[in-house]
Amino acid sequence: MIIGIGIDLVESGRFLDWSAFKKQRIFTKKELEYADNDNANAEKHLANFWAAREACLKALGTGFGDEIAFPDVSVTHNDAGQPELLLNGGAKARLKELAGGAAKVHLSITDQADYSAAMVVIEK
Repeated sequence: MIIGIGIDLVESGRFLDWSAFKKQRIFTKKELEYADNDNANAEKHLANFWAAREACLKALGTGFGDEIAFPDVSVTHNDAGQPELLLNGGAKARLKELAGGAAKVHLSITDQADYSAAMVVIEK
């Protein structure tokens, strides 16, 4: 059963002017390293990660705030290179509240030219 769906679209150029401090506040060390390893597309990767976070929060039916902080939602990659969401803290608690136990969080990311989009489906 699907218990949450979220989608987000973001312009990748918005991350060009972000300071290193702001990026470190928003993204995990692992995400920043992933983006830096492909320096020519670093902003595109950050936009992908941002879109994934926003889509996840929409699927959870919430936003960033007192209960869910930026590091509570992050993107990692499995052995095949497929992006996956990692939920901690308030995001993990919200997922447990919604699902009442085990849930599967599906993530799809796409990008083209100046835009990145992500979709998240939460399945119980």
